Amino acid sequence: MGSSLPEAFVTKMERLLGTEFPAFLASYEDTRWYGLRVNTLKCSVPEFQGMTSLKLDPIPWASTGYYYREEDRPGKHPYYHAGLYYIQEPSAMAPVELLDVRPGERVLDLCAAPGGKSTQIAAKLAGEGVLVTNDIHPDRVKALVKNIELSGARNAVILNERPERLEEAFQGFFDKILIDAPCSGEGMFRKEEEMAKSWQPAWVDRYAGMQRDLLKQGAAMLRPGGRLVYSTCTFSPEENELMIAEFLGAHPEFQVVPVLMRHGFQPGNPSWVDITEVSSMQAAAAAQQLQGAARLWPHQLSGEGHFVAVLEHRIGRAAPSKQSVFPSLMTAASGGKDKAKSRSKERYGWERGLTRRQPVLDLQPFYEFMRQMAPGVPVDSISLHGEHIYVTPQGLPDLSGIRVIRPGWYMGSLKKQRFEPAHALAMGLRLQETSRFISLSSDDPAVVRYLKGETLEMPEERVQLANGMEKKKGYCLVGVDGYPIGWGKWLDGMLKNDYPPGWRWT
Repeated sequence: MGSSLPEAFVTKMERLLGTEFPAFLASYEDTRWYGLRVNTLKCSVPEFQGMTSLKLDPIPWASTGYYYREEDRPGKHPYYHAGLYYIQEPSAMAPVELLDVRPGERVLDLCAAPGGKSTQIAAKLAGEGVLVTNDIHPDRVKALVKNIELSGARNAVILNERPERLEEAFQGFFDKILIDAPCSGEGMFRKEEEMAKSWQPAWVDRYAGMQRDLLKQGAAMLRPGGRLVYSTCTFSPEENELMIAEFLGAHPEFQVVPVLMRHGFQPGNPSWVDITEVSSMQAAAAAQQLQGAARLWPHQLSGEGHFVAVLEHRIGRAAPSKQSVFPSLMTAASGGKDKAKSRSKERYGWERGLTRRQPVLDLQPFYEFMRQMAPGVPVDSISLHGEHIYVTPQGLPDLSGIRVIRPGWYMGSLKKQRFEPAHALAMGLRLQETSRFISLSSDDPAVVRYLKGETLEMPEERVQLANGMEKKKGYCLVGVDGYPIGWGKWLDGMLKNDYPPGWRWT
């Protein structure tokens, strides 16, 4: 591919890399690396290793990441549709690993679509705390929603908002923030040849302006002592070392946490930027901090090009004095419609904070469904958007005026006094939590037929009951080798398919 790289890009990289340039250029003739990450919200790494026939080799910088062979095509396996893993470029796994997410924390993924890093964060939260995942582009948010739902995350809020608006709502709120910034994409040229063909030198300056704003906005939303990881998939110093030098100069309360240089990681290069022009710090101190950032080069490791800087807030700043939670119509699973009416007589609209008065919906069909089908699953902190029901994470600030796409785990909708469970509810459950389910084997042709949306013949003995459930008729959670893939309705030996059309096997 080296001969098809943009001439201006080649000239720039030769100037930057000097004696390393021949090895860098030669890496573009190598085969790209393919990776997947086990979703530990669904299964443990040992469990997955015991189930899969894929030939996997560990990615050294990602605890749940593995290289796979291109010909194995893991996207064409039922386990992919069960959300047991996410297909992700190996180097792209590094930023979240360096974010050091712990269960129970409040975490923001500011530029999240299509959602790979958000699902990685969700797995590290292990169902505790809250993940706020945002992207400014409406079309890209659709992929973000799908990947969050596929992962089975129950504690994720999905936004489609400009970062400056989030800055107002989330002042000092988050423990950890990831800014995987839009960039000129130079590190992805081997993976995406079309990007190399369309690249223009002017992209560097265009994206640098966005990155500068994102860092400023992210800093305002981080709590004192919190951690912010800034990453790009480009090589340009203007978008990497220069960004960090500028940020440190303007925000002396932050410092770089040095990345351990192993697995082929290389230090940032302060000689590529004029530190004295962009920073009020002493040049030597600034240079030392920039060397603590990490560069992932395709000729130094088995992955594509990335830059990562870990920034820590080290000076106290006053926390927000008021943090109201999402408005909700129900705060406990028990109590049904009477308690719902006593809590509020308003329906809260999530887009642009719209609030319109209307009669409160009767939530009893939803509670009855959950009581029968998943009696042990907590459904407190209920929020409504029209007829749609969500379980929202606790302790969020008031998001009036913010464009909220998913205010939490999507349960389903109420239509004509009937509750219709959402695919997101199925993907967030475990088979052992449900009272009526059908578990298929991954080598059963019926799995692919189900994923294609077909109605299946299903003998009565295949319907399994638990938790005192007596009726086999009705909604069943369908799974593959014990892991949910969607809903179906069973009646008289037939399973009517409820798999979403937009998700179907093609």
